[in-house]
Amino acid sequence: MPIFTHPEFDQHEQVQFCHDKATGLKAIIAVHNTRLGPALGGCRMWPYADEQQALNDVLRLSRGMTYKSALAGLPLGGGKAVIIADPRKDKSPALFQAMGAFVESLGGRYITAADSGTGVAEMALMGQRTRHVVGAGTREQLGGGIRSGDPSPATALGVFIGLREAVLQRLGRADLTGLRVAVQGLGQVGFNLAQQLRAAGAELWVHDIQEANVRRAVDELGAHAVGAQDIYGLDVDVFSPCAMGAIINGETLQLLQAPVIAGAANNQLAKASHADVLWRRGCLHAPDYAINAGGIIDVSYEYTGGSPEQVRRHVEGIGDTLRQIFLRAKAEDRNTTNIADSLAQERLNA
Repeated sequence: MPIFTHPEFDQHEQVQFCHDKATGLKAIIAVHNTRLGPALGGCRMWPYADEQQALNDVLRLSRGMTYKSALAGLPLGGGKAVIIADPRKDKSPALFQAMGAFVESLGGRYITAADSGTGVAEMALMGQRTRHVVGAGTREQLGGGIRSGDPSPATALGVFIGLREAVLQRLGRADLTGLRVAVQGLGQVGFNLAQQLRAAGAELWVHDIQEANVRRAVDELGAHAVGAQDIYGLDVDVFSPCAMGAIINGETLQLLQAPVIAGAANNQLAKASHADVLWRRGCLHAPDYAINAGGIIDVSYEYTGGSPEQVRRHVEGIGDTLRQIFLRAKAEDRNTTNIADSLAQERLNA
């Protein structure tokens, strides 16, 4: 399996393969860039089809974290970890303790946090073996508000703020009353976002692979449930992907009608060229690593120190960053991902 010639390898500083025979742990840690500070990024647990798919994911995600921290103005680099396992049946205290030991072995170059398939409990277990973990406490222990423990509320808030800015720029609407939004994925971030949208007066169409999540959205938010493929082709104002990545691809591009795409999922575009397709079509896409930075902002303040009020103000700055991206894209007639990449590189090189 090639690394240096891998299509997703982007001058990564370090890629570590982790295996623990006793627990069955198989994981990969990728440190992309530490120019601005230690690499901070979540630890994902996912039943990847094969090791190649896991490597693809960790290389792409770690690069995205570098750009995410740079755009968010954080003194952090980019990294990511993936555990190749099913979070519904393969979790054990010993496995996460073993993972914590591997994180500790990097000596602080990589700081881990919760991600898809992991949460506060798993970070606490890893914290038994490493100092380099954030999000391992509860909100009560950390004083409540938008502070660490579970970073998903901060992520959802940032996506809501970014979505609102995208709607203002593309549709000229400051009021979200009656806004039609299709939310794909109703996990901790997606459901929290749906709650905020509903409170703002939006009408929701939703899908999730877990039927219970869909029923909850229907019962509590008055959302309309739709099928897995139907969610793409709806005549709505906003498509909000909040599940896994690569969901904007050659097939779904033919179905999407929404003039705005703004959601929490990482690596939403299957290919970089899809950003140009959306731009030429007149679809305003909020780059994922710009709009979903609330979580990394939240946990970074646990690492560096700061109050809940400081966290909230920093998360609210996501709207300003996206406004800058959108206006510059219009002025230069370049797609928003291209602009976001340029802005991140400018900050990395400053």
